[in-house]
Amino acid sequence: MDKILVIDDERVIRNTLKEALEYEGYSVDTAANGAEGLDMVRKNKYGLVICDIKMEGMDGLEFLEKVTADDNLTFPVIMISGHGRVQTAVECVKMGAFDFIEKPLDLNVILMRVRNAMEKKEGVVKARRKNKSKQSVSADGADEIIGESPAITNIKKLMSKVATSEARVLITGSNGTGKELVARGIHRMSHRSSGPYVEVNCAAIPGELIESEMFGHEKGAFTSADKQRKGKFELADGGTLFLDEIGDMSLPAQAKVLRALQEGKITRVGADKDIEVNVRVIAASNKNFAEEIRNGNFREDLYHRLSVVVLHVPSLADRREDIPLLADHFVKRICEKENIPAKSFSDKAIEMLQQMPWTGNVRQLLNIVERLVVFTKDEDRPIDENDVQSYVIDMQSIM
Repeated sequence: MDKILVIDDERVIRNTLKEALEYEGYSVDTAANGAEGLDMVRKNKYGLVICDIKMEGMDGLEFLEKVTADDNLTFPVIMISGHGRVQTAVECVKMGAFDFIEKPLDLNVILMRVRNAMEKKEGVVKARRKNKSKQSVSADGADEIIGESPAITNIKKLMSKVATSEARVLITGSNGTGKELVARGIHRMSHRSSGPYVEVNCAAIPGELIESEMFGHEKGAFTSADKQRKGKFELADGGTLFLDEIGDMSLPAQAKVLRALQEGKITRVGADKDIEVNVRVIAASNKNFAEEIRNGNFREDLYHRLSVVVLHVPSLADRREDIPLLADHFVKRICEKENIPAKSFSDKAIEMLQQMPWTGNVRQLLNIVERLVVFTKDEDRPIDENDVQSYVIDMQSIM
């Protein structure tokens, strides 16, 4: 069984954790501070480290920072602290911690989290590298929520709060506002970040295939089932399942999803036994659920299962002050992608963009910025108001 290192400056806590873990069959070493712990992990092979945050000398956060920066150190880290604020937990997860536990410690909770970490430790390195890449500008900007407006600042604050819980989240908002970015962000900040993140576009799956897609099927369950297949719930086990456009899901499929949420079990098509799944569900839709429920298009009981926390993503028209930041972000990313010299916007061009209606929200802004780059890429000058007039406003007027 893998060895565990416990780092804490309180001897009583070190010894208590050591005894409890050894009773479960683990081999355990201890260290009194981060510096001693860092020296030990560089000399020995560990399957897991449990580390206190507040310590003399090198504290837990500095230890975590050094560990996650070293790709040779491949173990998950569980952080513990007597100051269990949401902000602290979020900071730890962002830095690469696998989990965060508050003091006073419940040994049953500790043992459960340790078992969970050991089972998922192979995904830790992959998740850390993935998180590192997301801190820089990605090829498609898929994981960045850009903006400093009050509306976006509030969304980010709410995301941080719900990320550390297991609460189901329903994300609402118009098409193109970035609901999927919010879902990814919540997963990335959660203790499930090293687990799978599985997206399902409920509107894109034909009604007759939804059960097989969501819950899987056994070989021979139907004519084309030539082999066993896991569904999205199974694939997301231990992680997050994002049900996008759930408002478009058929009523029969809604009933099956409701059962999975209620019981934590699914049944593959053609199978006669249940499979337990440990999945956090985040759903999103542009629908008005009150209206959909009233019209009989959506189950009220499923709505209440999904909407423990509701986050509404504002439209771009409601946060026009973010357009300069978004336009600058998109133009830099597109220029890098196209391998052309960096471009910028004139102040007048930005003012014109801010006055547009933006019915397509952030997705529309991205498309328009790309169009402006394409038409001006051979010109060594900022994108100006004439470009916006010619390639955006005039072109839209004839469409």
